[in-house]
Amino acid sequence: MTSKTRLFIPSLLLTIAAMSSAYAALPLSVKGQPVTSLAPLVEEVSPAVVNIRVSQTVTRRNSFGDDAFRRFFGLPDGGGGGGGSGSQEIASAGSGVIVDAQRGYILTNHHVVADADAIQISLIDGTLLDAEIVGSDPATDIAVIKVDADGLTEMPIGDSTGARVGDFVIAIGNPFGLGHTVTSGIISALGRTGISRDGYEDFIQTDASINPGNSGGALVNMNGELIGINSAIFSRSGGNIGIGFAVPTEIASSIMSQILDFGEIRRGLLGVNIQTIDAEAAEALGNDIESGALITGIQSDSAAELAGLKVGDIIIEVNDKKVDGAVELRNRIGLLRSGEQVNITYLRDNKVLSAQAELGRAQSQMVMGEEIHPGLAGSIFSATTTTGDSGIEINEVQEGTPAAQRGLRTGDLITHVNRISVQNLQELREVAARYDILFLNVRRGDRALMFQIR
Repeated sequence: MTSKTRLFIPSLLLTIAAMSSAYAALPLSVKGQPVTSLAPLVEEVSPAVVNIRVSQTVTRRNSFGDDAFRRFFGLPDGGGGGGGSGSQEIASAGSGVIVDAQRGYILTNHHVVADADAIQISLIDGTLLDAEIVGSDPATDIAVIKVDADGLTEMPIGDSTGARVGDFVIAIGNPFGLGHTVTSGIISALGRTGISRDGYEDFIQTDASINPGNSGGALVNMNGELIGINSAIFSRSGGNIGIGFAVPTEIASSIMSQILDFGEIRRGLLGVNIQTIDAEAAEALGNDIESGALITGIQSDSAAELAGLKVGDIIIEVNDKKVDGAVELRNRIGLLRSGEQVNITYLRDNKVLSAQAELGRAQSQMVMGEEIHPGLAGSIFSATTTTGDSGIEINEVQEGTPAAQRGLRTGDLITHVNRISVQNLQELREVAARYDILFLNVRRGDRALMFQIR
């Protein structure tokens, strides 16, 4: 995780048990051979993990002329001068994994390289190489960067779908900028959601120590295969407490292949408006089920309509994976590519039915928030969501920006501005142009919120 962007989750409450017994013992064998050390495995895979240094120039604006105020608010040293503005170069550190040595492709996190002016990687032997971004996807926090060099070592990509809770793993990265560091543990849970603000997630949870700077590094199984890209930690202090998260290679590989094949991400679109439904609501509709995603609207000529789905159907599975609600359905569909065939299991009149659907393509026109209103600076908007919900989706909110300070988050859906319904970017522009103060009605998961933007 970079020093610039730290994906902590301080608002959640949890009870931490004594950590002395939280770390896993060594496995009995690696690749079928009895071992008392993980050193042979580490020596084999470590050359494929790189340290990443990112530099960027930021514009600093403030009105604090007194150094005491600067120190109190954590602002950069004023250098003895008064307040004002200026440019400053900042650096941050992260990690990456070489997955194609011949072509020089490296997997890392989007937040490691986002907004970079220059990227430099260092190999385990200290070799420094300049890198460039091939493509990046903030919604899954995956990026592909490239270097031109010979003699690189790649890490084979494993099948993350075969991972099981209790499997031994190692994490390799660049914590706190210290350089190559290896930690070990087990897979603590699979299919974690609600961790990231970016919306599309199916995390592997591990107790292998992950700290700031590990972002983009490797989660490796005992066969020496990459099964995850370390992305986030669960912490109230900023340090490791034995709860880390990695993007599984099933997702990372799909995103990489889309970037390399198309030069962009082509997300699937089912074309439905949905809401989460519980057992009580389902019973009122004559269905005996604990949870699911209720279809409240279907777009004309969409994948859902062509597959025979109807308003009132309750989707309970996608490709044999359970769907508990609207957010989970959005994740399932959004992590698939357009044109892909999916099997939808649903309830209609308390009968379990299935349908095959060929996903359409979610077209997303992106607009920077500051183009709409100064109070929205630091956000990126899209007029289309992957589930077909009407409104303006916030695709990204950068930390510390006006949009973040006003409470907006990635994945929020703006439905009304000053009580006026907005369904596309043009309507948003027109309403915003008429007012200095905006009141945004936002849907965040199952919650309805309102934010004042000045």
